Amino acid sequence: MDKFTTLTGVAAPLPIDNIDTDMIIPKQYLKTIKRTGLGAGLFAEMRFRDDGSENPDFVLNKPQYRKASILVAGDNFGCGSSREHAPWALLDFGIRCVISTDFADIFYNNCFQNGILPVKVSREDLGKLMDDAERGANATLSIDLPAQEIRGPDGGVVRFEIDPFRKRRLLEGLDDIGLTLVEAPAIDRFERKSAEARPWL
Repeated sequence: MDKFTTLTGVAAPLPIDNIDTDMIIPKQYLKTIKRTGLGAGLFAEMRFRDDGSENPDFVLNKPQYRKASILVAGDNFGCGSSREHAPWALLDFGIRCVISTDFADIFYNNCFQNGILPVKVSREDLGKLMDDAERGANATLSIDLPAQEIRGPDGGVVRFEIDPFRKRRLLEGLDDIGLTLVEAPAIDRFERKSAEARPWL
């Protein structure tokens, strides 16, 4: 998993509440267990028309937001089913940070497992960041995870809280497997000691 320390990029505004995981990645894209390629299906039912052509009104299809790496979204982002394909699709598209007032718990946890930073802010701060994001090509935000700050294009700063353990995992790029491998030397020592003490096992 890639480390997350700081991120500066274009922020796309998505002022819609209750975006569920089926909206993020529709069910027809769930046939794969690969984490790559799902960016093509991100927000597919909003990004594309019935004939497969792009919907020019959808934010991520607009030229100034095609390379967005930050999403500023409405309340209760990631609700619905527990599909881990949702953060996979965001990451594959290039989104490394989602900002909202609140997230569904399972989606929130899945983000940390996949190197995405979900940031919870107040409604007032979300309004400021949404205004910043609506500036198009000038909608550049800087996310500083060590300092727990979001810096806007005009120098404004929004502070955010994050669980220290989850913060460490992102900073060090550790998913559950990575956390286990960090302890590999201690595990090896325990297994050798156990084998010496109980050779019949």
